Amino acid sequence: MQRLATFTRAACALAAISFALPGWSQSFWGADPFKTLNDVAPAPGTMWTPRHALPPVVPPAVSPAPQTATALTLPELTEFALRNNPRARQAWFAARAAAAGVGVEQADLLPQVSGTFTATRIRPISGTTGTVSPWQTRYGPAVSLSYLLLDFARDDQIAAAEYRLLAANLNQNRVLQDVVFQVEQAYYRLLGFDLLIRVNEISLQNLRTALDAAQRRRESGLATVADVYRSETQVAQAEVNLTRSRGEFEKARGQLAAATGLPVNESLRIQTLTELPQVGVMTASVTDMLDRARGTRPDLVAAEAQARAAQKSAAAASKATLPTIEIAGTAGRTFFLDDLSRTTRVPANNFTLAMNVRVPIFNGFRDKYATHQAQALAQQAEASRDTLYRQTELDVWQAYYDVQTAASGISSTEAQVRSAEQTSQATLARYNSGFGSILDLITAQLDESNARVQRIQSYLDWYTALARLHFSTGFNEIVTAATEKK
Repeated sequence: MQRLATFTRAACALAAISFALPGWSQSFWGADPFKTLNDVAPAPGTMWTPRHALPPVVPPAVSPAPQTATALTLPELTEFALRNNPRARQAWFAARAAAAGVGVEQADLLPQVSGTFTATRIRPISGTTGTVSPWQTRYGPAVSLSYLLLDFARDDQIAAAEYRLLAANLNQNRVLQDVVFQVEQAYYRLLGFDLLIRVNEISLQNLRTALDAAQRRRESGLATVADVYRSETQVAQAEVNLTRSRGEFEKARGQLAAATGLPVNESLRIQTLTELPQVGVMTASVTDMLDRARGTRPDLVAAEAQARAAQKSAAAASKATLPTIEIAGTAGRTFFLDDLSRTTRVPANNFTLAMNVRVPIFNGFRDKYATHQAQALAQQAEASRDTLYRQTELDVWQAYYDVQTAASGISSTEAQVRSAEQTSQATLARYNSGFGSILDLITAQLDESNARVQRIQSYLDWYTALARLHFSTGFNEIVTAATEKK
């Protein structure tokens, strides 16, 4: 006892010195006893250098690219992307986690049972006489049960978890729609650059024809060397345009591969267009599209579910100050072993049964601030839903009129291409006959090339806008080439 008292006095003195001399205490114990700052860059402008080997990044597991005898169509690419894109798996596992969250909340509806096995070795000391008893060993199993009979916040907590599960499932649907939209965008972009390559090849061929004509006229004395140089310049520019379009085509291939969840260098053989399709007529009005988006767009409905989940969480937080009723009980068997007599006493059985009524009185205003926080989060979720609601309307509105504008532009570009082709052919014939200038011929050929490019862009704009309109409304239909004439 005397040694214990001496040790206690020394510990109290050391604590007093530590509080009185904080600088000495810090230097004694050290500002960074575990040397954690050694794993940080020494200065803000210095790059961090790892002391150990970095973990290798594991490439994602992917399904093999579809192997078909024919080129892949857009529906086939989309179906493969929905199975292979990691974002789809990410959203699905998020929904499974939310489903497990519902089970976590529903677990309070059932009794909680736990088993323990306790072993203790003590040497009792009399608090009055200081008599030391022999060492004793006590051990034995026990089973405890608790059952929450009444909790006013439990139903709200379960409802909040169910709304979060609903939001997770809807978000998964939205992710799948986004994957479809990304595949459509990449697919039509790839088709557009494929057509652009053909247009640039035709333009290069036409400009080379003009160069041959200029060279023949110069040999005949009907043209100057400047005409030849001007034609050569246009041929070189056409070659640059062709090279750029081929580079953009390869970039579009990588974008399509990434959208399907494949490595960017994966070669996909897709079905290209042999001729420009005819667009279809969109009969739905913008009001119909807005009504459809309000009711079927998954992320908008998910935002509503998130808002309701936040409201239920706020309701549960406001009920934290209400009482709860619980039944608790234990049953155990304890064995005794006395070191002095070296005998084992008869084991004792113990049972307890209690009903606990917990009434929160004061916890430092924790429940009050938790309620305020939950209410603010509920209002924030409502504001987020309203923001998405207005953004959805704007997305549908803009996409709808983009479709209308692009559809109107297609007929204009078709007429422009026909006129430019006829002008280019007539100008070339006049030039070969010795009339007209090389500038007129080059201008006519460039006009033809630009008209073809604008026609391709108008078709690309129409399909992209239609895909965006379906995505904005939450529509699941894949945008394919329509056969119905506009």
